[in-house]
Amino acid sequence: MLEALKQSKAKVKGAAELSILLTNDEEQHELNKQWRGKDSSTNVLSFPQIEPFGPVVGILGDITLARETLEREAADLDKSFADHFTHLVVHGFLHILGYDHMNDEEALQMESLETQILAKLGVEDPYAD
Repeated sequence: MLEALKQSKAKVKGAAELSILLTNDEEQHELNKQWRGKDSSTNVLSFPQIEPFGPVVGILGDITLARETLEREAADLDKSFADHFTHLVVHGFLHILGYDHMNDEEALQMESLETQILAKLGVEDPYAD
C-alpha cells in the first residue's frame, strides 16, 4: 500500500488502518447484493470510511476479495494468482482513496495510476492488449 500511497499523492495525516478480507464467492455474492444491489459475485469490493481524496488517517475502510473468482480470472488471464491479487488490492485501495471508473476519463486516470503502481511492484500492466 505504500507504493499506492506514494504514487497517488494521497495526503497521509497519521496512523491508518485498512482491512483486507480474502473470502469466498458465496460471501462476496452476499456482500455485493447487500451493499451494491447486484445479485452476483465480483472479484473485489471496497468500502471506504474516508472522504474521497481526503486525508489518509484512522480507519480507511475495507477491501474484500473473492478467492475463487480471483483464481479463475488469473487462470483465464494466464497470470499468477499473486500478480492478479496484487492488482485487485491496488484497485480496491484506489477506490478507498476516492478513485473510480464510472466514465471513460475516470477509468483512464485510475487505470494509468494502477499501471504505474504495479510496475513499481514488478507486476505487468493488467490492461495491456
